[in-house]
Amino acid sequence: MDSSVLTWLTEPAITILLALAFGLHAIFMPRRSERFFGFFERVFSRLAAHKLLAVSVLFFLVIALRLALLGWLPVPNPGIHDEFSYLLMGDTFVHGRLANPFHPLWRSFETFHVLWFPAYASKYPPAQGLVLALGQLLGNPWIGVLISAAAMAAAFVWTLQAWMPARWAFLAGVLAALRLCVASYWMNSYWGGAVAAVGGALVLGAFGRIRRRPSLAMGILLGVGVAILFNSRPYESVFFCIPVGAALLLWFWREYKQAETRRTALRLVVLPASIILLFTGGLMARYNWRVTGHATLPPYAYDARLHDRAAMFVWQTPKPAIHYDNVEMEKFYNQYERLSYDRSWAMLETVFQDKWEHCSLAFLWPACWLLVPGVFFLYRDARFRLPLFTLLTVLLGYCLVVWPGPHYIAPAAAALFAVLAQSIRHLRTIRIFGRPVGAALSRALLLALVVDVSLLVAQRLGDSQGWGGWGLSDRADLLHDLESKPGKHVVLVRYGPEHSVHEEWVFNAADIDASKVIWARDLPGEINDQLLRYYPDRTIWLALPDTNEVSVFREPLANR
Repeated sequence: MDSSVLTWLTEPAITILLALAFGLHAIFMPRRSERFFGFFERVFSRLAAHKLLAVSVLFFLVIALRLALLGWLPVPNPGIHDEFSYLLMGDTFVHGRLANPFHPLWRSFETFHVLWFPAYASKYPPAQGLVLALGQLLGNPWIGVLISAAAMAAAFVWTLQAWMPARWAFLAGVLAALRLCVASYWMNSYWGGAVAAVGGALVLGAFGRIRRRPSLAMGILLGVGVAILFNSRPYESVFFCIPVGAALLLWFWREYKQAETRRTALRLVVLPASIILLFTGGLMARYNWRVTGHATLPPYAYDARLHDRAAMFVWQTPKPAIHYDNVEMEKFYNQYERLSYDRSWAMLETVFQDKWEHCSLAFLWPACWLLVPGVFFLYRDARFRLPLFTLLTVLLGYCLVVWPGPHYIAPAAAALFAVLAQSIRHLRTIRIFGRPVGAALSRALLLALVVDVSLLVAQRLGDSQGWGGWGLSDRADLLHDLESKPGKHVVLVRYGPEHSVHEEWVFNAADIDASKVIWARDLPGEINDQLLRYYPDRTIWLALPDTNEVSVFREPLANR
């Protein structure tokens, strides 16, 4: 089937067809409809009632489903700057280091989101890098992505079991698994939001149980969740933790006025969480010191001082342009980033439009407009208010920044899918002339999600917005070819004047000199001469990404 036809089918037309089919069936054959679908829903509810089993089943189901689809959606190649930077971090950890030694030829290797002074390292917080390191130790960094995405869906179920009935918590996890763990960049890239989402889920789930019965296990999970958050999405985590912290203080004040119960809460919750956070703070300070030379200066803040010229927040204006040593970084920082936002009303409108488009593609699907009647009843759910407040505060923080990445709201992802599940719950109560129309529409909505994801898989699309998938396939093919050749290699990358700065080839592993293939910028003159003298035993290749040409630039000196 033509891809344009498939794209058309994923538009509201297919939602209307499903809504009509299910709605008419419920109106004219309500008993048969309820009898048929009720059987499957009862099986679903029985599974969800076994809470630990439901969590475990979803974890292994996500892994099994994604592995089964490898023929359509293979292991992704990195393609976005951030992905390569995270992979560098994972490789650094695998080498047993927090950062790598400064390289004397750094000008040939200079690239995006990578620091060189005082150490060679990624600019990002370390949580995602640890997950990729785990995957690399198991055979491929993507295995870490796979495990973290499955853990995210399972964690959503566990978390929401503390805030809503088990069947609806399980439904929220299933929605997240379908939307984020199959054909999404959260699964099919190396820079998704699964790790931060797990951290947020642990915090919400632990507090939801602590308020009923404090326990040492929940105190530990609360501390671990906060530690994950501030080592994955630190900015958004501040907004996430404000309502949770306020709720925790209010709970402590209301429920534990007696000395004995107060001591129990301090011993089981406050003390273990505090110890974990103090230990985490020490590790973060050491990591900062190894990368930037200052215990209180995070790498991402240090990199922003060195490179970023763009406005980070909607009230800011771009910084003055500065000179960069290579054309690509000049174009990226002084042109692309600085021109992305100028604090005008028209640009502000564009920013919010981009945020809505990216988030709707990442988290929603065309049939979600059927949820509108159910959304209006969310205000009635008193038990559900804290997850809702965490989502709203994280969205507030998201609205204040310029960039539109949906993974920025990852700390509150569990709350977002809880909102979807709770809206479906309210939708199902709607009856028209005694007919279960709301239940029928909820079933159409779920089937529409399955169809939407299936069409993406059928088109071999790893993400609906093009952020996950097969990356720079030409670079990956060249790397695979050179790794199969004898000897060691250096690839000099020469771009044309119209080359996109978003398709960067110059990224390297943690131990550059020990790598079989090294990627370097073609900088004619003394810089290239130094590179050639430094690697006399390597074959030097010249790659022209814009024309897909690769040729030998210099044979190893020993062969001459």
